[in-house]
Amino acid sequence: MDFDPTRYGPEVARILAMEGNGQNCAPLVCGPCRSEEARRTLAAQQAASLFPGVREPEAPMAGLWLYFSCFEEAHHLIDNPKTHEGELWHAILHRQEPDSGNAAYWFRRAGQHPVFPKLAAAAKQILGGYPDAEFRVGQWDPFAFVQFCERARLQPGSVQEKAAVEIQRAEWQLLFDYCARPQ
Repeated sequence: MDFDPTRYGPEVARILAMEGNGQNCAPLVCGPCRSEEARRTLAAQQAASLFPGVREPEAPMAGLWLYFSCFEEAHHLIDNPKTHEGELWHAILHRQEPDSGNAAYWFRRAGQHPVFPKLAAAAKQILGGYPDAEFRVGQWDPFAFVQFCERARLQPGSVQEKAAVEIQRAEWQLLFDYCARPQ
């Protein structure tokens, strides 16, 4: 995906510029928040101000928190999602917790989503660069990806881990793009 942070307004672009402009690969397991500057900036923002006209502005805001690996803030914000996008962010953060059972619960609640075909295509392209990665993509299967991430976490530095974090970045970019702009 050609991810352009300026699509979401100057303030979101400024926040994403604090770390990689939306291009960073998040770790498979959330650790401490990777940017105290981003944490302070996001804490001072209102989701509705950053994402006007969006059905559930907390969804892309949770995505921003998760981008910086601020698990607790993301979870607090999206604990009771109102949309399928919110349910997907909730599932993703539990996958990164890692709590695969809870992630699966939220992926079941979210169901199929319009970003899944693009995500399947992105994953297939990414996996082409990692022929030894043990993950095959036809249609997007978030449950299979949860399991792939579980296996990849046990193999630091492996092709599985590298592929998983790149697919996770594509997932973040596609879902963020989908829910950060008014539909």
